[in-house]
Parts: sequence; structure tokens; C-alpha cells
Amino acid sequence: MGFSPCLVWKYIITLKKSISIRLFITCWLVYGCHFATNTVREIYPALSLADNGSFDVSAYQGLHPDIFEIPGRGSFINNNPGASILGAVPYFLARPVTDRLIDRVLQQREQARLAGVEPPTLDSPWPMAREFFRKSYERGLDIKFGLGAGLMQAGLMAPLSALCVVVMFRVLFSLTKCMRTALWLSVLYAFATPIFYRTAQLNQNLIVMHCAFFAWVLLWQPGATTQQPSKPWYLLAGLLSGWAVVCDYSGLIVPLVIGVYGLLHRRTLPESVRSSTDALRFVMGVVISGAVLMYYQWLCFGHPLYPAQHYMPAANFTDQGYQGLSLPQWDLLWATAFNARYGLFVAAPLLSLALFFPSWTAMRRIVGKLELRTILVFCAAFFIFCSANQYGRMQFNTGVRHIVPVIPFLYLLTAGTLLHGPRRLAITFGVAATMWSWCLAMYREVESGPYGVFDSIIAIFTQGVQFPWLVTLHRMSISLPGPLQYVLSPWFILTVLVMAIVLVWTVGRGPRKSHQTVV
Repeated sequence: MGFSPCLVWKYIITLKKSISIRLFITCWLVYGCHFATNTVREIYPALSLADNGSFDVSAYQGLHPDIFEIPGRGSFINNNPGASILGAVPYFLARPVTDRLIDRVLQQREQARLAGVEPPTLDSPWPMAREFFRKSYERGLDIKFGLGAGLMQAGLMAPLSALCVVVMFRVLFSLTKCMRTALWLSVLYAFATPIFYRTAQLNQNLIVMHCAFFAWVLLWQPGATTQQPSKPWYLLAGLLSGWAVVCDYSGLIVPLVIGVYGLLHRRTLPESVRSSTDALRFVMGVVISGAVLMYYQWLCFGHPLYPAQHYMPAANFTDQGYQGLSLPQWDLLWATAFNARYGLFVAAPLLSLALFFPSWTAMRRIVGKLELRTILVFCAAFFIFCSANQYGRMQFNTGVRHIVPVIPFLYLLTAGTLLHGPRRLAITFGVAATMWSWCLAMYREVESGPYGVFDSIIAIFTQGVQFPWLVTLHRMSISLPGPLQYVLSPWFILTVLVMAIVLVWTVGRGPRKSHQTVV
């Protein structure tokens, strides 16, 4: 049988789809196993939406400092609702099961209380965590919070981040034309960046990142060629860009930068994929998402234009600028990048390779000139915004968060540096960066110790493998049956996870062929 380029291309397309599916499942499994039980503020409106179709979180008043009351209207969180709206979906779908489970647990607790059994306590080093658990348990909400956090992570954050990794894989394959290179670079993107750390719980900053990256790729279409041009998805890109604002007001950067990129990129496209309504469709998408935010603000606060921060009571840093948003400050800019507790390049040393500006040259970078400029403008805009947002100083107890949206953009520069550097050095640095990120995803604590992110590395190498949700379970004074104690051990769970990943990449694979890496 003679050589057929069409057959080779067909095989490559099939292989790319197969790898994408396996990569998605792998990331979903790993992210899900590293779920964190933190009841963040975005969970409360999500639960209220799923239960009552309302953003009013009066039922949870007094459980979180970011919940405030407006007399005559109700209680709300001091942030935008985008993440909560998405998080409500998996919990709502699971309610037929979760409601019955919660009722059964509460009935068993009532029987135990009548029998004189002492309620459990949380053996946490943090007084606020112990107090939160006590209040939640007394109000019968702890099981609801745990199930809600788990469902929103496993049903939203984990698959969304896994999808983002697959999109990055597709982008890298389009740019490098090498399947193996794209795969390993996408694995680094998944597990050697703060995506691993932030996916553990519902987080609006990470969703802003996903929206920005997806919108950019939909306009960029990196797989398109001059011979086979592809029409950008302007309406969907606009919807995603606008939804970034619905999640957080830092997302205003997204439609501005991505919109300008769309206009400039459109000039390079052939007439066959251009339309006079392209810009209008993008703007319509942004407006539709913006209308959701304006409706939320009108419904909750009585005015469509004023954000939640306008109504919340005075708190730390609200006296600076407009409700904590002031002129950029150099010390906060430096901290956003290099603070030991929440600095981006401390949490993800791999991304520091993006700062190696010789890799920005045409001979070394893997993106075009317009894309490079878009990356630089987008990242600079976010760093400046974070340096003006005084609430960024409160990341000392949450870890890297506000600057997360720049990760996929910086990573494309990082990938260029890795590809054009010494191969052994790139592999060594990649493995070390993955281990670094994994330690942070397991330990998560950046506040208690003197070294911030470095404490997580020390803790894992001295205490061993751990999973955040399992740590919380062990801190609760609950006696487990003997067999369950072995099953709920970090090493057993890690072994099962590794076996599952091996099955994902071995089951259903066909024979190896010689054309699997080069187009």
C-alpha cells in the first residue's frame, strides 16, 4: 500500500481526538482527588440558587465575613455572581440525592443527640475554622456545605479546568505540529501551574481565566491556515468575555483586550471568513452577559450599575480609593509577582521562564507577533489592576488568586522557552515545577508557617502525601471502621488514582504507528 497524506492526516485527527479525551479524563480525575473542602463565599449564593432560585443568602448570615445584609432586601456576598450561577448547576442536578442524604444524616444526628452522644469537633489549628464548623454543625449545614463544595468542584471546576488543558493541547499541537510535544507541554500546563491549586474549590478568578483563554482561542483559531481558513466565533467569544465580568470586575480587562485583538486579527483574515457583522456579534455577546450582571445588581441592590462592593460595610482597605481600588502601588505589584505566600512566580516557578525575553523573538517564540503583543498587553493590564486592588494584600491566607487569569497567556511564552532550551534542562525543570505545584495543591497552607509557599514543600517531604479533603475528614472526631481507615488513606487513594490513569491511557489503544508525531 502506497503512502497517502490523506490517510496520515485522518489518523492524526483520530489520534488527536483520542488523546484529548484521555487527557480530559486524566485531569478530571487528578483535580477531583485534590478537592478542598473550603466553603468559599461563592458557594452560598450557589446553594441558595439551587435550593430557592434566589441570590439571598440570609439563611447563611453570620457564617462568612463576606456576607452582608441590606435591610429590606436580604443578605448577599460582596462579589459578582458569575461563579455562583455556574456552581449552582451541578448542585441543583444532584439535589434528588443530596436532599435525601442530608435528611438521613440529620435524623441520625437527632437520634444520637437524644442518646447523649457528644457532637464532633474539628481538630483544626485555626480558631475561625473550629468556630465555623461548630456553627455549621449546630445549624445542620455542615453536610450541605461539604456536599455542595464537592459537587461544585467535581461537577464544574475540575471538568472546566480539564477542558482548558485540552484546549491548550489543541493550541500547542497547532503551533508545534508535534503530538508528543503538545501532550507533555499540556501536562505541565495542567499540573505545574496554579491551575492545579485553584481548581480544588469554586473560584471566580480561575473561571475568569478560562473565559479569557477560551474567548481568545475562539477568535485566534490557531489551527487555521491560509489554504483552510476558519471563521472566528465572535458571538461565543463575546459571551465568554462578558461572563468574565459577571464573575469578577477584574474581568473588564478581558472584553477590552480580547475585543481589540479580534478587530486586529480580523484584518489578517481572507474575505471568505469575514463579515460586516463580526464586531457586532462580539459586542452582542458581551452585552448579553453584561445584562445578566446588571439584572443581578438591580435585583439584589436596587440599581443596575452599582456593584456589591458599593453597598458592603467598611472592611479592610475599603478606605483606600473606591472601596479598595486605588492607584497602582509598586509594593503590591511586586507582591503579586514574588510574595512568598501569593506571588505568581513563587507559586509557579515554571512561569518565570516567560520572563526570558530573548524567547519573545521571532526565531524562538511559538506565537505570532499580534498574539505576542496581545499576551503582553493582557498580562500587563492584569498586573496593573492587581497592583491597584488593595484586597490583593489579603491573599496571604488564600494563596495566589487575583493574578490567575494570566496563566495560559504566560504559559505560551513559557512553552517557547522550554522548546528552545536544552532538552534535559527543560525536562528537569518541568519535573521539579510539577512536584512544586503538587505539594502546594496537597498542603495548600501558605499562612501558618514562616515561609509561605515553601512550607508546603517542607510539609509534604516531612509528613508525606496528603489530600485536602482527607485532612479535613481526619480532623473531625469521627470514628471509622477498620477497613474504611485503610481505604481512606493517602497512599491507597494515590495508588487507585495511578491505576485509573494507567487504564485511561492503555484501554482501547490501537497499535502504534510511525506517523503519530509529525503532520
